Amino acid sequence: MGEMTSFQIGVLGALFLSVASSVSIVICNKALMSNLGFPFATTLTSWHLMVTFCTLHAAQRFSLFESKSMDMKTVMLFGILNGVSIGLLNLSLGFNSVGFYQMTKLAIIPFTVLLETLFLKKQFSEKIKFSLLILLIGVGIASITDLQLNFVGTVLSILAIITTCVGQILTNTIQKRLNVSSTQLLYQSAPFQAAILFVSGPVVDKFLTKQNVFAYKYSPIVLAFIILSCIISVFVNFSTFMVIGKTSPVTYQVVGHLKTCLVLGFGYTLLHDPFTIRNIIGILVAMWGMVLYSYFCTQENKKKPSLDLSFGPQVKDKDTSSLLGHQDVESHDPKKSLA
Repeated sequence: MGEMTSFQIGVLGALFLSVASSVSIVICNKALMSNLGFPFATTLTSWHLMVTFCTLHAAQRFSLFESKSMDMKTVMLFGILNGVSIGLLNLSLGFNSVGFYQMTKLAIIPFTVLLETLFLKKQFSEKIKFSLLILLIGVGIASITDLQLNFVGTVLSILAIITTCVGQILTNTIQKRLNVSSTQLLYQSAPFQAAILFVSGPVVDKFLTKQNVFAYKYSPIVLAFIILSCIISVFVNFSTFMVIGKTSPVTYQVVGHLKTCLVLGFGYTLLHDPFTIRNIIGILVAMWGMVLYSYFCTQENKKKPSLDLSFGPQVKDKDTSSLLGHQDVESHDPKKSLA
C-alpha cells in the first residue's frame, strides 16, 4: 500500500510539473517569437536540449542521480528519432495551416492507440476510447479554425505523427525494459536529440522563415527570454520523460491537450488573444473528456492486481525487445536513481 501511495504521489507530481512547465514555456516562447520577433523555433529547441543535457550532467557530477550504461545503438536511434520528430512537427506547421497542424496533433492519440494495440497487444476499453473521443472533439472545437490541405504538408504531417508516436511509445518501453529512470534515459539521449536539431535547425528555420539565425541581432531582452526559455525547458523535458515513463504515451497526450486548453485560457487572460464562445465550449467539452479519462483509468486500475502499478488503460504487454533493436537489454544490473 505504501508503494502504491508513493507511486501515485510521483505520478501526480510528474503531471503537475509537466503541465506547469509546458504552459510556462509556451507563454515564454510566444512572447519571444510573436512579440520580440525571434522566429527560430527548431534552433531554439536544440538549445533547450543542450541546456537540459548540461544541467543533467552537472546533476550527475554532484551525485544527484547515477548514470546507467545502456546499449548505445538503442539510445542513439531513440535520440535521433525524437529529434527528427520535432523537426517534422515544425515543418508540418510551416507547410500547413494552423488548423491542419492542430489536426495533426490530435491524430497522435488515435494513432498511438492503434500502434500499441497492434504491436504491443495493449487493450483499451470502450469507456477509455469514448473519453478520448470526447477529448479530441473538444480540443478540435476549441483550436481548429481552418483546414487547408496540400500534398507536401500532408506527407510531412503523416511522418510527424508516425515518428512522434513511435518516439513516445519507446520512451515508455525503454524505461521499463531497461529498468532505467526518466532522468537516466533523458541524460543518455539528449545529446543525440540536440545534435540532430543543432545541425538541421538553422536549415529548417531558414527555409520556413527566410531568415538566418546567425545573422539575427540579439538584443538583451531577447537573450533574457532565450535563457528563461532554456531554463524552463529543462523541467519540460524532464517531466515529459517522467510522465510517459510513469503513465503511458496516451496519458501524456491527454495531458498535452490539457496544456492546450490552459494555454488558450492564459492567452486570453494574459495576452488578450481573441476568444469566442466556440473556444469556451470546446475547452469545456475537452475538460469533460479528460475527467472521464481520469475516472475510467482510476476505476480500471482498481481492478488490477496490486503489483501492477502502471497508470492507464493498458493491461498487458507483448515482449518489446524487437522495438529496442536487441534481445539482451535486461543483462545490466539495475542501479538506484533519485529521479
